[in-house]
Amino acid sequence: MQNFTFWNPTKLIFGQGQLEQLKTEVPRFGKKVLVVYGGGSIKRNGLYDNVMNMLNEIGAEIFELSGVEPNPRLSTARKGIEICKAENIDFILAVGGGSVIDCTKLIAAGAKYDGDAWDLVVKNAFATEALPFGTVLTLAATGSEMNAGSVITNWETNEKYGWGSAVTFPQFSILDPVNTYTVPKDQTIYGMVDMMSHVLEHYFHLEENTLFQDRMCESLLLTVIETAPKLLNDLENYEYRSTILYNGTMALNGILNMGYRGDWASHNLEHAVSAVYDIPHGGGLAILFPHWMEHNLKVKPARFKQLAVRVFGVDPEGKTDEEAGLEGIQKLREFWNSIGAPSRLADYDIDDSKLEVMADKAMIYGEFGNFTKLNKEDVMDIYRASL
Repeated sequence: MQNFTFWNPTKLIFGQGQLEQLKTEVPRFGKKVLVVYGGGSIKRNGLYDNVMNMLNEIGAEIFELSGVEPNPRLSTARKGIEICKAENIDFILAVGGGSVIDCTKLIAAGAKYDGDAWDLVVKNAFATEALPFGTVLTLAATGSEMNAGSVITNWETNEKYGWGSAVTFPQFSILDPVNTYTVPKDQTIYGMVDMMSHVLEHYFHLEENTLFQDRMCESLLLTVIETAPKLLNDLENYEYRSTILYNGTMALNGILNMGYRGDWASHNLEHAVSAVYDIPHGGGLAILFPHWMEHNLKVKPARFKQLAVRVFGVDPEGKTDEEAGLEGIQKLREFWNSIGAPSRLADYDIDDSKLEVMADKAMIYGEFGNFTKLNKEDVMDIYRASL
């Protein structure tokens, strides 16, 4: 494995009733609080009222930004930045899922940046300062509650990119599984696909001697595979919701990938698709990731075989590494389909008319991927296979 330094400053506050911790955590940062959230779900389930009551109890001066989109948009983040600068906001509280948190990260960094926030996303500038922010998580999926990464869509130009900085870690994140009870079945499915995809992105790397990291990744995948069908049959089960919620955080907080760097090409492929078609991120990953795997099976067949045997129970007897690996890929696809995830781009009415457009967006920074580099021809092949 490579040399590494692990650092994650986010305080994780997990469990039922932990929303009370807002009254301890928020006052450390000041009185003026911008609350950022998405649609009306947190108002329907009572979480909005609970958060506001606690902020009022500590005497906070509250400002609000609602309407954050499932693929958070630059235009919405700009509105939040304007509020922060005009009102001298001290602290931002994101109440929602990964999209709300991702938007909040750009607001926090943009509030301390003199130029346009899009500069930070496309790496024309680097965030060196940000307003402090915390999160109240409502969806198990992205892991954004305990990492510094963010994905933002510029809908005017149909661009969607990931970015991040050491200053965009949340100060704290409150994870109460009860707050995920009302997440609809389809979003629950997409969230589980997303967290599994994060682990798979880690898993496909070229480093040697990552025995413990491999086992951690495999354990998380097995846990989601075991829990997912139970949760989808009992959406308000605390045990299942808490297991999935914790797994989503652990999948992308830096603990699983100490000492190596995963691939991350599949996320780039999906970002280009949803930048054009605005489809659910987890749905796009369920379609594209198995095709990325098939496209790159020959790069390191033993890696695919190990996943197939350890996670999907493939019997390797009498099979080449490629044959066992291919069987594992098929079992992954079958599992995602069994829980209701899509399998083809056609499931979202996507045809071949904009493949070139998506490929060009995916290639904006040139060849990409760490397990193996994808060029435009590779990207087009994967998109075509996914139709």
